[in-house]
Amino acid sequence: MTEHSPPSLSALPSPYMTVKDVAGYLHLNEKKVYQLASNGHLPATKVTGKWLFPRKLIDQWLLESSHHGVLTDRLLLSGSDDPLLQAALLRVMKAQQHRALYSYMPTGTQAGLSLLSQGLVDCCAIHWGRSDESQLRHPALIRQYAGSRHWVLVHLFKRQQGLIANRQISDSLDLTARQLERYRWVIRQEGAGSQRFLKEWLSEQKVAFEHLNLACHALTERETASAIARGQAEIGPGTQAAAEEFGLSFIPVYQESFELVVPRSVYFRTLIQHLFEWLQGKEGVRMSQQFAGYDLSQCGKLVWTGEERN
Repeated sequence: MTEHSPPSLSALPSPYMTVKDVAGYLHLNEKKVYQLASNGHLPATKVTGKWLFPRKLIDQWLLESSHHGVLTDRLLLSGSDDPLLQAALLRVMKAQQHRALYSYMPTGTQAGLSLLSQGLVDCCAIHWGRSDESQLRHPALIRQYAGSRHWVLVHLFKRQQGLIANRQISDSLDLTARQLERYRWVIRQEGAGSQRFLKEWLSEQKVAFEHLNLACHALTERETASAIARGQAEIGPGTQAAAEEFGLSFIPVYQESFELVVPRSVYFRTLIQHLFEWLQGKEGVRMSQQFAGYDLSQCGKLVWTGEERN
């Protein structure tokens, strides 16, 4: 029996295609490929003045174009965790009598953007600092990812970010370095907006993150609150909604903007518009009040529309 050696790395197809490659792949002339890329219709990026096309995203674009949106019966979300967003998605799906799928996998802000840039999800929830700084911080973060010129940013709501703590820690939290270092902390994964918040806040208190008494790690808002409620830790970063859901104390620090990054081709899908409509409606407002700490006054507002790059 003849054994076949595995192909060398140089023999494997590149994950990126040139204009010539795409023209041959799609049976178009190169001028048309340039036009589609420049108009933002084809997923592409410019590197040192030359267009490059992610092979995986070209395949996805071809499928969706062929079937008028092959995934119009499902919406896949990732990124930052939020109890109100999760509740909204479940209720929108139920209202449609489960004829469409809404799937939400909280991964943290940066991991969600990475998944979006690879075309593995349809949109990504993010939060990255104070609400009055989000108009600068969010676009600056988004621009770091391939495909961002084809994305838009939609405001969902503002929410209270701060510290979730057990009932033994009162609202008059002792902010001395010695006291903060004594508490048993639950922290989030790197790349999560809540972890960024914690490190910035500690820096303002002149406390080194490395000096914290780390009790455990959590991957979501609810995991953070659950760890504190079960006594694994005493304090950690999170939102007012998560704290109140688990009957815990909450020390507010600032209001932040929670927003959705969406490719332009996905923004006009009926499924995502249904999500905005539900949050803006009476039921969405009522539920936001039950969770506490939310402001939906600008829900659905388009706050950033990407940008052309030369």
